[in-house]
Amino acid sequence: MLRFLFRLAAMVALSVSVIMAVLDTTRSVAASALVLTPLNTSWLAASPDTRSAFESFVRDKAGSLLWDGVIAFVLNQPGFAVFAVFAFILYMIGYRRERTTGRFAPA
Repeated sequence: MLRFLFRLAAMVALSVSVIMAVLDTTRSVAASALVLTPLNTSWLAASPDTRSAFESFVRDKAGSLLWDGVIAFVLNQPGFAVFAVFAFILYMIGYRRERTTGRFAPA
């Protein structure tokens, strides 16, 4: 059941990644130049209240070093790439390997 939830979350993250990539592609075609929207810009456009709440939560609980060093770096990356990597990690967690025992045994 837990593997299913991780694979479902991976599918949702991959869907968000594809949507963000299509938006960036449309903007690139319209501008006749490469447009890569950072995740921070997309998040602020969608819900600025949750973005500021997340920043204050991280600064209060983990300190400003984590925010300035790691999270700010991730938020400045293109949104489709961040969600694609997140989807890949979730899929790896929920992946089920094929059992190799009895694979070549006669049926």
